Amino acid sequence: MKKIIGLVLIFLLIIFCLIPVFPAFTFTETRTEHPTIHYISIEKQNSFQIIFTHTIHLTDVIESYKVLESNEIQLVSMQYSDVSIGMPGYAEKGQTLTYENGVYTLKYDEAVLNDFILHIGDVDKKLDFIYNEKHFNLKEELERGKSYEFKVKKISLFEKVKGVKLNGR
Repeated sequence: MKKIIGLVLIFLLIIFCLIPVFPAFTFTETRTEHPTIHYISIEKQNSFQIIFTHTIHLTDVIESYKVLESNEIQLVSMQYSDVSIGMPGYAEKGQTLTYENGVYTLKYDEAVLNDFILHIGDVDKKLDFIYNEKHFNLKEELERGKSYEFKVKKISLFEKVKGVKLNGR
């Protein structure tokens, strides 16, 4: 009887370790046979930002996102100060562009993504992920020159132990 109880407990422990129950922002290496998952645990807050310095304009671009109940990512807005190379100077269908105090704000009505690819360029310019008042310098926490699939998903205890938790400041 003790053997059966022991086996059942071991089985339950293995199941618990493999079932994805921990919500996380995940950065999974692409273009590799053995990708590493880097993650940030999601707490109660459902919004985050990515702030980067535009390499031509040398000004900050602030992208604001919201995590939906479905774990999809909704692009809420993008703020920037120059509309020349690479930045929209007009709104398309489902968007609104405003200009106030030297800042363009492009708002999206329904831009929803399952995931996106984030390239960590080998350029000494800002690339920060902001969540829950914590700043994560992605140029320091991830490897420069590599691309990562960014996704919101639940991960297992095994993936948490095997993966790399981003610490932020």
